[in-house]
Amino acid sequence: MDLAKPPKPTLLADQVYDVLHEAIVSGRLPAGSRLRIRDVAAQVGTSVMPVREAIRRLEEAGFAAREPHKGAVVTGVSLEGLVHIYAVRTILEREAARTGAANISAGDCDRMEVTLGLLRTAVDEGRLEDYLDFDEQLLTILYAAGGNPVLVSTIESLWEQCRTYKTMGIRSRYDSVNAADLWTYQQQLLVAARANDSDAAAAVSEASLRTAADEVRSRLAAERGEPGGAEPSEASI
Repeated sequence: MDLAKPPKPTLLADQVYDVLHEAIVSGRLPAGSRLRIRDVAAQVGTSVMPVREAIRRLEEAGFAAREPHKGAVVTGVSLEGLVHIYAVRTILEREAARTGAANISAGDCDRMEVTLGLLRTAVDEGRLEDYLDFDEQLLTILYAAGGNPVLVSTIESLWEQCRTYKTMGIRSRYDSVNAADLWTYQQQLLVAARANDSDAAAAVSEASLRTAADEVRSRLAAERGEPGGAEPSEASI
């Protein structure tokens, strides 16, 4: 385990939490990894107290759990769990895209376009974690325009739960698709937003998420040995 991001001396528990959280969602700390308090403290260069608090917060957020004779371990979302997450995401994000496109301002569309440019640059330079960050930023601009912060925060919590899977997905796709395919969906959303076309935005969002959900179901079928399933990833979800 190499966390490699020592926190600054202030707000240590928050910073240790951020380091561990980033390592988990990026896949560097896969499901099943043990979070030994003294080992983590040595890695990040702090005492055990902020590490203990950070791990407690990870447990509360669902990123870690206590196991007998092991202590805290990183939890993972199963493929079956991801099927349910993507089903809920499809419902919520379709509505968020619809209401956002209907109400978005020209200024927010400009912000989406700037973010899309940053996303494309990240793809060109192979910065895939940044790509995912810019994707979420672009969507947040659109969704926030709908004026429902509870809807946006709920969607963001679902993004966190499937971030590890998304990270693995973009890594596997990066070398096998045309780079432009990685921003087609976002470009279509921007076009719909500029036209205040709520139906088009909802359709683009739903199509993208259904494609992702179909891939998860295919991987789940392969995991169960069912016909027609894709080869399962070797990495933990």
